[in-house]
Amino acid sequence: MGCGHKDDKVSLASSQIASFSHQPYQPPSAPASKEVWKKGGRMFSILLAVHLALLACTLVSSGAFEKIAVHDYDVFFLLTVMMLIVIIWIIFYLVGTSRCPDAILCKDSHAGPIWLRGGLILFAIFSLVMDVFKIGYYSSFYSCLSAIKIIYPIVQAIFVVVQAYFLWISAKDCVHIHLNVTRCGLMLTLTTNLAVWMSAVTDESVHKAHSKLKKNVTEEIFRWLLKVGMRSSSAEECNCNSQICQIFKNGYFWLYPFNIEYSLFASAMVYVMWKNVGRFIDHHSHHIHRLKFRLFRRTFFVGIVLGLIILVSGLGVLILYEVQVNSSTESSKKSQALTMYYIFNIVCLGLMSLVCIGGSVIYRFDKRDMDRHKNPTRTLDVALLMGAALGQYAISYYSIVAIVASTPRDAISALNLTYALLMIAQHTFQNIFIIEGLHRQPPKEDHKHDSHQKDLYGLTFVNINAVSLRVPDSGSTLAPSTASGTEAIHPSDLLRSRTTPKKMNWRRKFLREISMFLLLSNIILWIMPAFGARPQFDNDTELNFYGDSMWPAIVDICLPFGIFYRMHAVASLLEVYIMS
Repeated sequence: MGCGHKDDKVSLASSQIASFSHQPYQPPSAPASKEVWKKGGRMFSILLAVHLALLACTLVSSGAFEKIAVHDYDVFFLLTVMMLIVIIWIIFYLVGTSRCPDAILCKDSHAGPIWLRGGLILFAIFSLVMDVFKIGYYSSFYSCLSAIKIIYPIVQAIFVVVQAYFLWISAKDCVHIHLNVTRCGLMLTLTTNLAVWMSAVTDESVHKAHSKLKKNVTEEIFRWLLKVGMRSSSAEECNCNSQICQIFKNGYFWLYPFNIEYSLFASAMVYVMWKNVGRFIDHHSHHIHRLKFRLFRRTFFVGIVLGLIILVSGLGVLILYEVQVNSSTESSKKSQALTMYYIFNIVCLGLMSLVCIGGSVIYRFDKRDMDRHKNPTRTLDVALLMGAALGQYAISYYSIVAIVASTPRDAISALNLTYALLMIAQHTFQNIFIIEGLHRQPPKEDHKHDSHQKDLYGLTFVNINAVSLRVPDSGSTLAPSTASGTEAIHPSDLLRSRTTPKKMNWRRKFLREISMFLLLSNIILWIMPAFGARPQFDNDTELNFYGDSMWPAIVDICLPFGIFYRMHAVASLLEVYIMS
């Protein structure tokens, strides 16, 4: 990859390199034609991504139904080819940018924060373990399977490693060479992640459906479901009878939630990189805030303690729910599990709603300025929060209509109705709190004082009464010094200036407590549906009202967005915590 073929803004960037040495990263006044082609290059990459996404979605859905002559290995073949192309492009990008000194003229300090990249690496590790289990599972009966089913998890593991390394070192890049190729490559990467996400969500939904079929649920309920993996004919020929095969099968299904979150996190980070292609950052307005993550400093531990109580209690509820609902056929135990689940969630959602309202009230007294600078990362965070919340909104409103219109009504229906209403309220109040926190300027340091104030601080720390000896009996302020020209300061003003930061600190402490409590609560609300606690399939009210086909379709389409919302809220709340 050479540096000579620069498109889109290359001549413009090269002509300004000299000026960058004196005035670094000043935004250029690009001609109108360059700006038009910038938009044209973006539009071309968007069209490429749309067509590839539609092709992948068509194959995933068509290869899932049993009566359509598109097989699951056709889907695996497409995903394998897409991942191989992305791997080649990432290597091309890394080699090219490392050889060209002018490839990356500036970096976006807001993109790819350390906690987001750390979360990506964590999900990547679990995704690799999932791929190992997949390889072991398909290798157990490789003689009756297509070779692509074993090649696919191998290529996916390589793809996860290469992409995680790429995003770890390049998430902040503002690339200025090969702009159109870079835009198309990033959009191809984004589309590949979304296609892998669609395949994983579909496979997980089918696995849940098959688990219900084993409990004597009618097969018509799940006839509409998508099926990725083995079709019915393959399942009959290739039975997983050995114990090690069952371990591999159950293991990789349990790890699917981590792979789903990895794909979505990677997609979000790639989108920010795509927005930063060809971007010039004005460092006079683009402030870089080096904030330190202090978990156990300047805190009352109330938020952490309450959050840990909610987290541990939720894990206990999840275990009991799985045992009583999925492992028992008695209706009484199922009712007890649903009642326990709804009561826990009602308490948790109620506390979270009240805490979010309290945080929004505290923001009314916050004197920090709003951050109005251009920030693609923050814009994407807000869009994902608002968009992903629509999935849970849809499920809640469908549940409300079914419960209100159905008869008779029992205690579980009343709990379900309360749960749905609180879910809507909690999402709304939490979005308001997070968005307000993301748009606040970081707190200013307390050491920004004039030099003469610093000297007096040191003096009053030794003996505050020494200053008062210079005050005349009339109580007037100190006479100005004609020699130095500095202003005289009254001791009361000095004491007030010293105590002001302490009075201001209570807002930051309360905001940190609120953020930590919400963070831990969102973790357990992500874990519960991601690992099997889904009362939408176990409560008969909605199923009887909407029918065996419509209600499972609504849940399977909307629930993945609700699960992603929780994990994205965790990342956003961590940023709010650090910014407070």
